[in-house]
Amino acid sequence: MTRYLTVARDATGEVEDRGSRFLCTLRRVADEDEARALVAALRREHWDARHHCSAFVLGPDGAFQRSSDDGEPAGTAGAPMLDVLRGAGVSDVAAVVTRWFGGTLLGAGGLVRAYGDAVRAALAEAGTLRRALLTELALDLDHADAGRVEGELRSRGVTVLETTYDARVRLLLAAPADEVDRVVELVAATTGGASVPEAVGERWVDLST
Repeated sequence: MTRYLTVARDATGEVEDRGSRFLCTLRRVADEDEARALVAALRREHWDARHHCSAFVLGPDGAFQRSSDDGEPAGTAGAPMLDVLRGAGVSDVAAVVTRWFGGTLLGAGGLVRAYGDAVRAALAEAGTLRRALLTELALDLDHADAGRVEGELRSRGVTVLETTYDARVRLLLAAPADEVDRVVELVAATTGGASVPEAVGERWVDLST
């Protein structure tokens, strides 16, 4: 797994049904601790709500999945929320739907629909972006050449993650594994063969919205 989708931005979505209000808070999270911290924070913020149901999908392959009905009838909240996240194909995301009861019972079908619709509304607002596992390449340059080389590489679509200034300037580049050779050739062409980037690791990088 070298690529996956996540949400482009934090978002909320809301639906109402017969007086009950369902507010979905959607957040990008790095791990389960962040996801559970979000639930705890929303419990404190919306202390007057009856339920804070949740669903998490984590990891590049989306293998870590959890959901909670938080007191709603089993299978009517967390599971449909998780189904919506899985259907959207997103990972590293936590959805928490806070419900204020409106006084009218919605039934199992009504709850499943409302919780799912709240997550769909938040996803529509959040949008998606693709993440990729890229090879990191360190390129050391003289100060006199660094600005020109960096500009030319960027203009040719090379991802520049960091620029560090010391005795020399180090550019940290990134490229998919199958494009590393192309980046090396571009560097050679840009520097007249004077510099060669060195592979120093891998990193997950946001590609675009």
